[in-house]
Amino acid sequence: MLPLIVFAVGIVVYNYQQDRSDATRRVLENVRSMRLVLDSEVQRMTGGLQVLALTNSLRQDDFETFRRIALGFVEQYGKGGVVLISDRKGRLLFSSATEDAASLPQRGHREIIDKVFATRSPQYSDLFASAIDGQQVLTVEVPVFRDGEVIYDLSFSPPIRVFQELVEKQRPDQFWTVSLLDTKGFIFARVPNPGETVGKQASGPLYEAMSRTAEAALSTVSLDGVALSSAFTRSQLTGWTVVAGVAESSLSAPLWRNIAITSLIGGVLLLTGLTFAIRMAATIARGEMLHNLLIDELNHRVKNTLALMQAIAVQTFRSASRDERTKFEGRLGALAEAHNLLSQEKWAGSELRDVIARALQPFLLSNPDRIRMAGPAVPLSPRLAVVMSMIVHEIATNAAKYGALSNETGRVTLDWEVISEPPKPRLRLIWTEVGGPPVTAPVQRGFGSRLIERSARDQLGGEATVDFLPRGVVCTVTCTLDETR
Repeated sequence: MLPLIVFAVGIVVYNYQQDRSDATRRVLENVRSMRLVLDSEVQRMTGGLQVLALTNSLRQDDFETFRRIALGFVEQYGKGGVVLISDRKGRLLFSSATEDAASLPQRGHREIIDKVFATRSPQYSDLFASAIDGQQVLTVEVPVFRDGEVIYDLSFSPPIRVFQELVEKQRPDQFWTVSLLDTKGFIFARVPNPGETVGKQASGPLYEAMSRTAEAALSTVSLDGVALSSAFTRSQLTGWTVVAGVAESSLSAPLWRNIAITSLIGGVLLLTGLTFAIRMAATIARGEMLHNLLIDELNHRVKNTLALMQAIAVQTFRSASRDERTKFEGRLGALAEAHNLLSQEKWAGSELRDVIARALQPFLLSNPDRIRMAGPAVPLSPRLAVVMSMIVHEIATNAAKYGALSNETGRVTLDWEVISEPPKPRLRLIWTEVGGPPVTAPVQRGFGSRLIERSARDQLGGEATVDFLPRGVVCTVTCTLDETR
């Protein structure tokens, strides 16, 4: 469940990143749309002023007649708009706000007037303080021609609320911040908090980005201290910039909500899984305990049986020779050691090397180096382990009585290998003696030899051969290996 939960959270984070990318693209599309709306509104103002500039009353300096026409133009924008006429030197000749032209001050923001006369085309100002009432204004300026020459600058300063209403209408929702900036980065319309931010310059990172490119998307912090995923685009008509940004918190809120939901569901599933796992573990543990109990009971019964057999043997061989009793007790001991080894492995089988080492342990007490073992790791089933233990015990007993283990100089090499043959692999074990007494073939086979041969043939499905060579006895045992777990 834990990898599943991590995977689900990864999907949520991936979807969040995709949503962020979509949001960035959406913000950029919105500012482009707002720029088109702004350009459309300014073009409407410009077109109206150009119509005013073509009136005969203005071209003939009939300012009284022109006043009525100008006031009709101003009324469509509401209270606060002003139409001004100034000459090349910046002297105000007309104001729609007053009929007393003689009291009008010198026109402010002379740079824009010079630009109109120089370019002979409409111009759009940055935010500046009006020379008439000191209010922060923007102006749309068009030239007035007479006989092909520019004689006046016709200026209109629309109410700032026109731009404020525009951004309020274009704002998608309350998580968005929308601003209009002049060419120097000063805000002249904004939502939210226009009263506290209009007239202030944009934040440093945003202003730096605006100075490098006309359009971009970036992460910013607003003048209100809100982290935004923002975008801006500059109008080619006015040079003004539209900036919009959506609060980062509104983008990350779905992420944390989805992570919380995913974690909650994952936690419930994890607890459910743990509950079932604990119950299954308890069931398995009880089964393991029962299994161990049965094995312990089996071992107890086997040991009791071997003890009973030993007691019967003592009674049976009371009149027999000591050598015969020793042989039988040795065989019982080998059988007991094999069972002890299987008990340690919980009757799941044993390694061949461990079985041989247990069977040869009594013969290595005086000199552990007399027998050298070499061969690969071979797992034996419980049946093979018991039979192989008996066979190795019999071979070692014969060597201790008549062969290489009966003197101080004899040595034994015990090698084995696995032969890969279908349908099952076969094990070949070779017992080689050197340095023992002179070897002579026995006249008749004893019980030990018959036990080795019959065990290999009947219980192992293989064969056992004994070669009485001059240098020493060589005993070869082959058998088919069982599958072990």
